[in-house]
Amino acid sequence: MKTRFKLFRRDNGVFYTENTTSGKQASLRTRDETEARSLLNARNEAQRQPVLNLHLARAYLTASDPAFIERTWQTVMEQLQSRGKDTSRERYASVFKSPSFNGLRSKKLLETTADDFFAVFKENKVAITYFLKRLHNFALSLGWIALPIVAPYLWPKYVAKDRRGITREEQETILVHEKKAEWKLFLELLWETGAAQGDAANLTAEHVDWSSRTITYFRQKTGSRAQFTISKTLEKVLSHLPTTGALFPKLSTFTANDRASRFRRRCHRIGVTGVTLHSYRYAWAERAKVVGMPERFAQAALGHNSKAIHRAYAKKAEIVVPSLEEYETKAAAGLQTAKAN
Repeated sequence: MKTRFKLFRRDNGVFYTENTTSGKQASLRTRDETEARSLLNARNEAQRQPVLNLHLARAYLTASDPAFIERTWQTVMEQLQSRGKDTSRERYASVFKSPSFNGLRSKKLLETTADDFFAVFKENKVAITYFLKRLHNFALSLGWIALPIVAPYLWPKYVAKDRRGITREEQETILVHEKKAEWKLFLELLWETGAAQGDAANLTAEHVDWSSRTITYFRQKTGSRAQFTISKTLEKVLSHLPTTGALFPKLSTFTANDRASRFRRRCHRIGVTGVTLHSYRYAWAERAKVVGMPERFAQAALGHNSKAIHRAYAKKAEIVVPSLEEYETKAAAGLQTAKAN
């Protein structure tokens, strides 16, 4: 095993060490050769033991899993993005292309330290940290890393952004300025149904059951069933859409990112800010709560795993606790009634 430090003496008689890896030199502050060699051996031994332990670990691990010492985080990324639904795989593939992962991509799992993760944390990118944690936990669950590289309490805390639904006034403003008929109908359908933009864009005439006046489909993201009744307003929208095949022939060919960016540009041009296509789901859920629709019905419409429903129905929930005096009064009245009986 190659030693990390070597010894040399300068013209003034003082001994120095040089790091053979970095080339950094440091004085040993002694002119005694015996003392200098003792200090040199101590430094090399301090460096040698961790390296020796690592070599021993590699030897044992290679015997049980030959690929263990060669696995990199790129291997974990490829394994993770091969799982789940198509939308999830696409999302993983897109995120892992980020330059933020370049420092880890070719890093071997066995050689990864907490400092490698902290370097990513410093970028302060919420989405990157979120997916890095998924990557880390996935490697841990597979047994590809024996212990957590970063303890759970040391991970940056995720703070969700405040999201809101699109208002009726904003919707009307957008529709007034929208010139493409398919886009206008698409936005009207989102307003009436609260469907996710991907689910709505891929609806077909076969999803519409006029005999029961319902639209039923399974969400692409979660696979959960969503069903809602066709209102009179929604009936008018559907009357302008194809009766066979895709309801939105052109929009269904766009990617989710393409539809989102096009909608964002439209809003920017007319001065509507703070909304996305997903805001239609929040708007629908908020309106459902305001009119008193039971949560189970709202879940049936948007899907039982919908975050829009959970956030809308939990938003600004108030618990009014009666005063202690009121409880004491009721207790005293109850006691008097019991004595009278």
